Amino acid sequence: MPTSNPGNRPYAPLPSVDAVVVGGGHHGLVAAALLADAGWDVIVAEATGEVGGAVASHALSRHDGRWVQDDYSAFHPLAAVSPVLQRLELAGHGLRWSAAPTPLAHVASGGDPGVRIDTDAGITAAALNADHPGDGDTWLDLVDQWRRIRQPLMRSLLGGWPPVRDPIALVRVLGLSGLGELARFLLMPVHRMAAELFRGSQGPDILAGNALHADIPLDAPGSGLFGWMMAMLAQDVGMPAPVGGAGQLAAALRSRAESAGAQILVNTPVASVRTSGGRASGVVLADGRSIEARRAVIANTSAPALFTTLLPPEQLRDRFRRRLARFDWDLPTTKVNLRLSGPIPWRSEAARTAGVLHLGHDLSGGLRWAGDIERGILPSRPFAIAGQMTTVDPTRSPAGTETFWAYTHLARGVYRPEAAQAAIAGLDELLEELAPGIRDLVIDRTDQTPEDIEANNANAHKGAVGGGTMQLHQQAIFRPVPGLGGPRTPIERLYLGSAAIHPGGGVHGACGALAARAALADARIPGRARFVTAVQRKLQGG
Repeated sequence: MPTSNPGNRPYAPLPSVDAVVVGGGHHGLVAAALLADAGWDVIVAEATGEVGGAVASHALSRHDGRWVQDDYSAFHPLAAVSPVLQRLELAGHGLRWSAAPTPLAHVASGGDPGVRIDTDAGITAAALNADHPGDGDTWLDLVDQWRRIRQPLMRSLLGGWPPVRDPIALVRVLGLSGLGELARFLLMPVHRMAAELFRGSQGPDILAGNALHADIPLDAPGSGLFGWMMAMLAQDVGMPAPVGGAGQLAAALRSRAESAGAQILVNTPVASVRTSGGRASGVVLADGRSIEARRAVIANTSAPALFTTLLPPEQLRDRFRRRLARFDWDLPTTKVNLRLSGPIPWRSEAARTAGVLHLGHDLSGGLRWAGDIERGILPSRPFAIAGQMTTVDPTRSPAGTETFWAYTHLARGVYRPEAAQAAIAGLDELLEELAPGIRDLVIDRTDQTPEDIEANNANAHKGAVGGGTMQLHQQAIFRPVPGLGGPRTPIERLYLGSAAIHPGGGVHGACGALAARAALADARIPGRARFVTAVQRKLQGG
């Protein structure tokens, strides 16, 4: 089926299908695979020339060999524990994982020896005990707790909507009082969690650095959840990356969806969602052709793109539009990508074998940095998350070299080009402080400003790659707007299946799976879709 029209030749007609998935990001591919598994005819319409969205990489063939650079996300610990992705059995579609000798290291300054999470929890604990007696024992207690609750917790968070799928399993493990303690623990700000758990400085630094993978200030509720969860994932499954680049995960998902019968159309942008009688009935492509959807349209787009661009404005009530106007994006991102002629000369030994690095601030500095970001102030010293990709996966560059990236955030709501350039300069200064001589190893570089990121991924508004803030005011039933939450929208048979819904950002496939399951459930019972949509419309003000 053609996806472009050179010479203005007549287009082949597009078929009527059960479902159209708008956008071929990883959530869209998951949705397509699950619908096709259920016997539905599915078309995925992807605007660009490649599927994957923010799960993407590209190869550079140079005279000195082949280099692979990840464009956005690079490490996927959530994918390793996601019940959704595990059930898709992507190894059978070519996906392989690789990990660094050390999953993660945190280095605050040039004089900081750093702290690392080792693959062996006992080694991590020994280092924390050396920092302060007893902190390592606390770490081992956390790891034991995590391993006992990981499976039911991940099934609850990633496996269904609402996110209480396995409360009985959690109660069985923890008891009712233990479940209450866990809820309190996960709602704590990370600085409070660190104060209750540790007496030294290294344990708090580990939690703080991991918490800053989300855009929640370190003194806000919910930051502790992300700090604890990401730290435990690093200890449990490491920080895995797809062999050959992040795009290999997207390629495996595409193969999985196509093997189930889904059809993937690239270079096929969707201009609008068609509606009839208050329900979604298909899509109109940018070239004017239409695809009829008999049962569902699933949008793997940002919430504003679906509700303000793809849908006619008269389809949504004023109250819903007012709520959507308050939609809160996550932080703008600026990233540098370096090809290096040799290993990075880190001052900190902990950093030399690490895949993921947290750089620039301890817990105290991270609190100030996050506070400045929230107040609209560009911090003078960045906090950076970085990746040594050849250390993780030797296929990424020639032997003896390194492919490396680091990113930081601009202040919330600050998108000025000069702010991005100041952040890039700050990253360069930070790297030279922590690894003197790194500048001399740079073969070439690519800088990505928020505008660059959005230009390559329309869902990443001004470099916001998480689908919307992860703070509590826009989570669960408040995501993307206050209401019932989940994938259903005020339009019958129209579902949102992107990081704009629960559980939000991260490579886990849950958002696409929730949309697919909602569509399947609504199609099974006559009248269910209309009833559920009416409830959704009432709660969301649609």
